[in-house]
Amino acid sequence: MKINNVILRTVAKLVSFIILTLAVYLFLSGHHSPGGGFIGGLVLASAFVLLFIVYDIETIRTALPFDFKKVAAFGALLSVGTGFGALLFGEEFLSQTFDYFDLPFFGETELATVMLFEAGVALAVVGVVVTIILSISEDV
Repeated sequence: MKINNVILRTVAKLVSFIILTLAVYLFLSGHHSPGGGFIGGLVLASAFVLLFIVYDIETIRTALPFDFKKVAAFGALLSVGTGFGALLFGEEFLSQTFDYFDLPFFGETELATVMLFEAGVALAVVGVVVTIILSISEDV
């Protein structure tokens, strides 16, 4: 007998959208106020964990065919790569630069190289947290 959890699935879709929006906000506000890649990655991973709990793990794996171990490795590589990118321009390891760009819909926006580093941290955190949760779920 299958349990009818239509309300749970409907609420989970809405809540996961809110969690994803919060994760993007925390990620983007990171270099000016508290937040950044680590907390943004944790919040993003919590959205994935919510989806894994509400839906079947195999259903989510078919919808999101990511190997989260590779996501974590790519995030770590991206973070370290930004440090070596600074060395290519004769700067110290992990030094950053920024400039202002006129973007459509956003106007004048500051873009910094630290966002690449934070993106790597976020991907590494998401990959590690989801991998840990999936390996715990396999044991249960």
